[in-house]
Amino acid sequence: MGGKAAGDTFPLTGGRLCSIDVLMAFLKIDDLKVGFDTEAGLVQAVDGVSFTIEKGQTLGLVGESGCGKSVTATSILRLVPSPPGKILGGAIWFNGIDILKLPREELPKIRGKDIAMIFQDPMTSLNPVFTVEKQMGEVLRLRFGMDREAARGRSIEMLEMVGIPDPATRVTNYPHELSGGQKQRVMIAMALLAEPQLLIADEPTTALDVTVQAQILQLIKEMQKRMGAAVLFITHDMGVVAEMCDEVAVMYAGRIVEEAGIGDTFKRSRHPYTKGLLRSLPQKGRAKKAELPTIEGVVPSLLKPPIFCRFAERCWKRKSLPQAAQLKCYTEDPQLRPFKNSLVACHYPLEDDEQ
Repeated sequence: MGGKAAGDTFPLTGGRLCSIDVLMAFLKIDDLKVGFDTEAGLVQAVDGVSFTIEKGQTLGLVGESGCGKSVTATSILRLVPSPPGKILGGAIWFNGIDILKLPREELPKIRGKDIAMIFQDPMTSLNPVFTVEKQMGEVLRLRFGMDREAARGRSIEMLEMVGIPDPATRVTNYPHELSGGQKQRVMIAMALLAEPQLLIADEPTTALDVTVQAQILQLIKEMQKRMGAAVLFITHDMGVVAEMCDEVAVMYAGRIVEEAGIGDTFKRSRHPYTKGLLRSLPQKGRAKKAELPTIEGVVPSLLKPPIFCRFAERCWKRKSLPQAAQLKCYTEDPQLRPFKNSLVACHYPLEDDEQ
């Protein structure tokens, strides 16, 4: 690296400056902000999100529905619909290149080739009027210039790889002729056609039964190991996170409130919201008819988010503090900072004896 230390900067093409930390990272999202124009005003769906994924690593992005997980993911591929959506700020560095600064005509060189995405619902992601062969073949012809015969052979090979029986027949099927699990396997096969360096899996097991869900998760793990790809795994299911991920980033109301390794997340979570999510999971030894704990209250509006802690109103830890200490939760906006083995955005992160 020519003797440069972490934190140093040097010019990229076009006169832009890039820190050596960015070039050392595989994917680095830095202070990403995304909004949506509505009749009521601007919804700040993603507000200052930052995280890093290294090669071969799986990062789980978790949180309640509407917290900004999918918007963060689609921003990486610049697929946020505009209008009404728009990138308000930040950077997305991939192999040292800021994707948000790329000319639109250069995006196809990355989409599907270097970065691929498994979308949430295979029922709507596959075109119902085209066969599997047609849809997979189009990707191969556009990305690699394959002729029809070569594209058909590669499509059959990929369907076989993802565990679809009789792939030579299934490749001629229309989506309505496939089961839900088979559709999802087709989506995975399409995402892996170009052997991407980064795979984004956006709730890939939604609406699938438990048996098929386990098969799909195992398939993604096997494909990742085979290709050495990094994976951004988006879900609200903490059980899936435990099965799939190395690191976990927890989102709440458009922001990341905690980031830690998988072991620390489950055994020593530091943010009260993360602990609340874990407490709501079924526990061994808990009575079958016992009511699961919930997090009281509702997520604040992202039209005018509070300028203090966004979780303050619902926070069980805050309610246990003296009144004087609680004042800080309502006057200062906590930022992600190191605490023990985690990064946590909380004025009063959980200690070991609160686990």
